[in-house]
Amino acid sequence: MANESNRGELIDKVIKIRRCAAVVKGGRRFSFAAMVVVGNGKGRVGWGYGKANEVPPSVEKAVKDGSRRMVDITLEKGTIPHRVLGHYGAAQVVLVPASPGTGLIAGSAVRAVCEAAGIKDILTKSFGSNNPINLVKATLEALQQLRTRGEVERLRGVSLS
Repeated sequence: MANESNRGELIDKVIKIRRCAAVVKGGRRFSFAAMVVVGNGKGRVGWGYGKANEVPPSVEKAVKDGSRRMVDITLEKGTIPHRVLGHYGAAQVVLVPASPGTGLIAGSAVRAVCEAAGIKDILTKSFGSNNPINLVKATLEALQQLRTRGEVERLRGVSLS
């Protein structure tokens, strides 16, 4: 369900569109909530959530929200520096670096986040809930934990050999 479009240099992918019904005197009134992942393909990614009475305005609101919430991700040669685990609610995601040429081995929600961030080679596995919204949040939480060797050496004040 991950639809993709380019707005300027940003890549946005629709993860989930939810329809909500409010029962009123004349019947049901529907509204829509959209979850979108936004990234520049070069190490910046974020997610946004937007609600409106129609689908296109809800997606636009989500893209605007996602572009405000973008964070920097540490990448090394098209993959991640080390294995990392992220969780949000009952969803857990394990991200493992892969050698060049492996490709993106991931489910749809995790794949959308990795593509938007610019990750080319990665192995992933999700456990627990398969709710795409929670999987996106768990993936982003995992990606924010990444540190390069140089960052770790600087933070600890030691030399890693």
